[in-house]
Formats: sequence, C-alpha cells, structure tokens
Amino acid sequence: MLEELLPRPVATAEAFGDPAGPPVPFPGEEHLLPHAVPARRREFATARACARRALGRLGAPRVAIPHDAARAPVWPAGIVGGITHCAGYRAAAVARATDVAALGVDAEPHQALDRTGVLHMVTDAAERAHLAELAALRPDVHWDRALFSAKESVYKAWSPLTGRWLDFLEARVAFQPRTETFTARLLVDGPLVDGVRLGGFEGRFLVRDGLLLTATTVHRSPGAGRRADNGPDPARSKGNP
Repeated sequence: MLEELLPRPVATAEAFGDPAGPPVPFPGEEHLLPHAVPARRREFATARACARRALGRLGAPRVAIPHDAARAPVWPAGIVGGITHCAGYRAAAVARATDVAALGVDAEPHQALDRTGVLHMVTDAAERAHLAELAALRPDVHWDRALFSAKESVYKAWSPLTGRWLDFLEARVAFQPRTETFTARLLVDGPLVDGVRLGGFEGRFLVRDGLLLTATTVHRSPGAGRRADNGPDPARSKGNP
C-alpha cells in the first residue's frame, strides 16, 4: 500500500500484524522500550523489522535503528526515512539523502477523529470549511482523519529539515480528491532545501481496508528549483518510533 504513495527512489516495507510470541529485539535496540507492555514491544519490533527490510531493498545495511530525544528514528548516515504504525498496520519508507531531502509517512485507522476538541485543535476555520466541501464530494472518506494524517506526514518531513516543532495550525492542508493528493502550505518560514526556501509540501493519500495512509516527499533534483512532491509510482506522537 505505502509504495503506491511514494516515488521510485523510495524503498518501502509493511506488515499487517505482529509475529506471535514474545518480541525478540534486534541487537542494539534492546534498551529502547524498557518499560513497554508486550503488545507495544511487538509493534515496535515489527515496525523496526519493516525499516530494515526497506533498507535492504535500498541496498543499505540492515542495522539497529535507535531513536533520538524526540523519539524519532535515527537512520544510518546518508539515509532519510520514516516509520509509522497503527492498529493492524506497520510500515517504513527509506531513501538515499542524495535523492530525497526528507520524507514523511503516516498511517491511521480510517475513522472519524474524536470531535470533542481534537478537530478544532488541528484545524483552522478555512480547513474546517474545506472538510465540509470534501464530505459532500466524497462522503466515503473521513476527511478529518485524512487531514490529521497529512499534517503528521508533513511534520515528519519538516522536522529533520529544521530541528523545530511545527504546530498543527502552522500548515494549511487542502485535498484534491479526484487525484488523491494534498498540498500543505506553510504559514511560517520554511526551511532552505538546497538553497531554496520551501513554501509547502505536496503528498498523496490512500484509503483502503479500514486504513488511511498519507505520504510526502521532499525531492532533490538538479537545477535551481526544489519542491515537496510525490511521484505517481489527539496528542500526537511525532517520532512514531
């Protein structure tokens, strides 16, 4: 599923459940979840295994993947990537930093957000009006969850480029339902990518089998321009380790 949202330089791997039995941590990752319950440890181990499979598909070594103080994955030198997991799904995507400056991926259960304040926490008035228009066009999609997921993917691409927090209300998301794409316009100064200031992100989304996935990629390419794009081929956990 995830590979459908990402361009060719990106390698992906996914799983739809965890192996039975006690999780076996990969060497070098034993200390990362010292107090987690078994289910969380299995989820973590499966997601990290996906990351190593993706690294292998990229031709990179399958190594331990620690996390930083913000609990974001720390990738091998020369690699950018993302890990995501939700009920019934774990996935990872990686690319070489010479091809891709940053990427963000997110998976969510395809269901409405808790409307007791969460929607207003993650959207502004313009976005809520946009969600109402989208619901009339495609009532089969939980657009509030899609917007939440898109902002999660955007943050995961933003963070390694800036080292800074991006608030939910500092990027305005709009969807194009016919092409299953989205744009996120930054309402704050974006990072410099190869000498060009990034004004926003573009991405893709997919709804299937009770899941909602989003992804965005910041490409590197020769020439003067750089852009955030994707190719054809309620407290948030930013690191999603």
